Amino acid sequence: MDDSIIKLPQNYRSIQDASDKINFSMPSDLKTGSLLRTLIASKPNGRFLELGTGTGLSLSWITEAMDENSTVISLDNTETYTSIAKSFFVTDPRVEIICTDANEWLKDNQEQEFDLIFADAWPGKYATLDEALNILKIGGLYIIDDMLPQPNWPEGHQENVDKLISYIETRTDLNYTKLNWSTGLVIVTKGS
Repeated sequence: MDDSIIKLPQNYRSIQDASDKINFSMPSDLKTGSLLRTLIASKPNGRFLELGTGTGLSLSWITEAMDENSTVISLDNTETYTSIAKSFFVTDPRVEIICTDANEWLKDNQEQEFDLIFADAWPGKYATLDEALNILKIGGLYIIDDMLPQPNWPEGHQENVDKLISYIETRTDLNYTKLNWSTGLVIVTKGS
């Protein structure tokens, strides 16, 4: 079984080319994308939230797996990145890309509910984690990546990762699996 053979989403290479032109250095791993596509496909008529749009690379995995009745909101605070992402998804009515402070958005949208949240940025992961988990439906999936050391980690970041995982482990309403695979993933399901 070779887990490096991965079929890319239709528009992935075009988004990658646009990302390379601005030297975007924070793409999600292809294995993470493949897993996201599989998990998204398990949630028909789903509402999805991506924290950290970047240039839309992960969003290409998400949208490819979504059915026609599903929707995704993707948040990022960098206009340079979101403008690239918007250019690839502007004609897809299922997609809403918002350039905003995701921490504030999470605090202001506690009435919403999502079937799956992909936290690929500080908001909803190292900050406003409780706010993100509050809007996850019972039975919903919360996915975080980059739990294994990465070359772009700031000094001392391992402590943030350790605190995050320790906190998840203390929550009695969460079931989780830690995967020493890809960039280091944690898959969480919210129980009642």
